[in-house]
Amino acid sequence: QAQLVESGGGSVQSGGSLRLSCAASGYIYSTMLMGWFRQRPGKERVWVAASKSDGTAVVADSVKDRFTVSRDNANTQHLQMNSLQPEDSAMYYCAARDSGSWCFVPACYNHWGQGTQVNVSS
Repeated sequence: QAQLVESGGGSVQSGGSLRLSCAASGYIYSTMLMGWFRQRPGKERVWVAASKSDGTAVVADSVKDRFTVSRDNANTQHLQMNSLQPEDSAMYYCAARDSGSWCFVPACYNHWGQGTQVNVSS
């Protein structure tokens, strides 16, 4: 069982930046896919970005001009968020999928972190 721990959330003003990090430990597949999701109160969890251990990455079209995802190694990924807007305020979750294949919905991820809160004020 893999454990995921997010860090880097916080409160910023509109236009600011944050860098989220996710560290995985425990039983980790070296080829696992890691993803980022976000969820606002009362809303569904939405995919934001994902990365593979070979460094390839994909970001959702809605944020790709402002967010960048990177992967340090098999068990660490980051989400750089620039030009943040109030609508980016949400709980951000790191997730891992034992299979290394791409997936953009929560149901196919096997492991989840506790989340880190991002608040953007106008």
